[in-house]
Parts: sequence; structure tokens; C-alpha cells
Amino acid sequence: MAESRAPFLRSDVPPSVFSHKYSRFNADGQGFNNVRGPGFPGLKKRGHAHTYRSWTKIDQSGNSKVLELDKATVMRHCSLPARDLRLLDPLFIYPSSILGREKAIVVSLEQIRCIITADEVILMNSLDGCVAQYTSELCKRLETNKDHSDDLPFEFRALELALEITCISLDVQVKELELEIYPVLDELASSISTLNLERVRRFKGHLLALTQRVQKVCDEIEHLMDDDGDMAEMYLTEKKQRREAYTNSDFYLQTDTLGGARVVSKSAPTSPVGSISGTQKLQRAFSSISSSKHGSVAGSSIGRENIDQLEMLLEAYFVFSDNTLNNLLSLKEYIDDTEDLINITLGSVQNQLIKYELLLTAATFVVTIFAVVTGIFGMNFADSVFDDPSLFAWILMITGVSCVILYVTFLVYFRHKKIFPL
Repeated sequence: MAESRAPFLRSDVPPSVFSHKYSRFNADGQGFNNVRGPGFPGLKKRGHAHTYRSWTKIDQSGNSKVLELDKATVMRHCSLPARDLRLLDPLFIYPSSILGREKAIVVSLEQIRCIITADEVILMNSLDGCVAQYTSELCKRLETNKDHSDDLPFEFRALELALEITCISLDVQVKELELEIYPVLDELASSISTLNLERVRRFKGHLLALTQRVQKVCDEIEHLMDDDGDMAEMYLTEKKQRREAYTNSDFYLQTDTLGGARVVSKSAPTSPVGSISGTQKLQRAFSSISSSKHGSVAGSSIGRENIDQLEMLLEAYFVFSDNTLNNLLSLKEYIDDTEDLINITLGSVQNQLIKYELLLTAATFVVTIFAVVTGIFGMNFADSVFDDPSLFAWILMITGVSCVILYVTFLVYFRHKKIFPL
């Protein structure tokens, strides 16, 4: 199948030229012509052309095929509303979700976005490695288990692989983040610098984003485990078998009822025995129909009660994702502890600076007193003190000793108040 589609086509070229090259396949593998233009049967006078996206269809045998489908084809094939397909749109960012519908399971887990039915998986193509790994691994497992009986139905095997790849991918990202951030935190604890703080800030932002993604996957699995109705909706193979059994039984009942009515109408005598026989046949037909409906309802109730298989599958990956989330929370606590240590270290340095500033302030005050005294006596005024040179020396000595005593008094006061230990 050609992967490209011509944007412009000449109207004078016969349609048979493009009938094979530009055909698109729907989910059933049937082709349809998407050429729009004058003279073609698929002309639309209003509206825009359908947007085609590349999908990969994987059947139960492990065979894969790349298709180009539009939203309308996928919606009709899988009986899905448009809001469910928006979850698979790569242009929008939606949190991880798993939705159980009547005929399909819509899975949007990180980069793995697919629709799982009872017979096939329709996967949106992407350049991400997880998508390629999911496609190859699912085909490999389906081909390996093709000749072996498996307890899990097809839809659960596809869902299990999506959960497995998503959980392992998130766990690998967490371990890579741990290997990168622990050395940076240790270096920051020993040497506080702007470069280390910037690196830790960047890692912390990555950590918060990764925590939200893991938390959403964990919450989605827990939500499914808490709701038995949602888990019962995911038994697509069982529901398909019940629908087919109900359709076949309804067809046989209608055939028997119509056949009995024709026999009664062709019988010539209208005896009471004949009428009773026809009535009995109709009663048996209606009783069979009611019993068939009752069996369908009973099968549905049994499907709602017998959800241990899916619950155990979800529980295993819930434990795995919860362990990954705990690792992230432990890493976040380690970052918070490092930040507390840094704040304590910075606070201690700030306190030391304040203490030294206080000592310098007290020393400056004492020196200022000595400078004031010497400045007063250094002024040019007449006084008897200047008649005896030794008297001025005594004044300077007494002033200096008084300043030293005052400074020691400050230190004793600081020690008493536990401001600065001596």
C-alpha cells in the first residue's frame, strides 16, 4: 500500500489510474477511494477532507499491517465516540487513561495510544521507541502463543503489554534520574555554588513532572481496580461470544417460529388439537427466547462477578507503579533534606557573620571613645594640663585602660546572653 497521497489531481485523468494507488483501507481491510474532485463518485461539496493518520493493525495471529485511517472510519469500526479518539490525538496532551467501552478498550499510556478490540489492536504510529517496542513485542508474543492455550484473552494480553512497557519505561527514567541527581546533591551539600543550585533546580522540575506522570498511571490502575463495572466492561471476548450466541439463538428461534406458523396455516382442518399444537409451539418459542435473554443477562452478571483475572493483572502493575512512585517520593525527600541542610549551613554562616559584626561594632565603639578623648586634648586651647607633660600621658593611659575594660564588659555580656561564646 502506498504511504503517500497526492494533494492535487487533474480532473482529466481517468479514475482507474488512481483507484489502486490512492486507496485507503478501513479497519476491516476493505479499500475505499478517497479522491475528491469533479467527476468522481466520492465528491463532497461542503466541508473539508478527512484527516488521515497512520495506524498499525495487529490481529490475533500477530500479523501487522500499516493503514491510513480517518477518525470517522475508526469510530464506526470500534463503536467509539469522538471524545475517546481525542485521547489518542498526538496534537493534544492528555493524562494517562484506560477506558472500557462496549466493543473496545481505549488505552492512552504515555506514548502508547491504541484501541484494543476482541480481535485486533489498532495502534497509532509514532517515532517513539516505546511504540515500536510495543508493536514488535506484541507480534512476537502472539506468534509464539498462537499454538498454545493462554488463560488471558486477547484484549488482556494487549493491555498487559501496554502496562508493562509503560511501567518499565517510567521505572527506567526514574533510575536514570537517580543516577544523575544523587552525585549533584552530594556535591551541593559539600560545596554550595550557583552552578550546583541551578542543576538541582532543573532536576527538581524534571522530578516533579515525572512524579505526576507516574502518579496518574498509578491512580488510573487503582481507579479500575476499585470499579468492578469498568473491569467487567473490558471482557471484550466474552461479550463478543455472548452477542454471537444470542444472535444465533435468536435466528434459530425466529426460523423455528416461522416454520411452525407455516405448518399450521397449511393444515386444512381447524381442529382444537391443531390449534393447541400451534399454541404450544409459540409458547415454547417465547419461552426459549426468554430463557436465552435470561442466559445473556446471567452471563453478564457472571462476567461482572468473575473479574479476578483482570484484577490480579492490574494489581501486579499497580504494585510495580506504586514502587516506582515511592522511589520518586524518596528522591524528593532526599532533595528536601539537602535543601534543609543547605539552609541550615547558610543560616549558620549568616549567624557567624552577625557575631563578627557585633564584635567589630563593640570594638569600634571603644576605639571611638579613645579617639574622642585624644581629639579633645589635641585641640588648641589653654589649660593647666599642658603645663605638665606627664599628666597628659596619664590621661591617655587611663582612657585606654577604661576602653579595654569596657570592651571586656561587652564580651562578658555577650557570653551571658549566649550571643558569642568566648
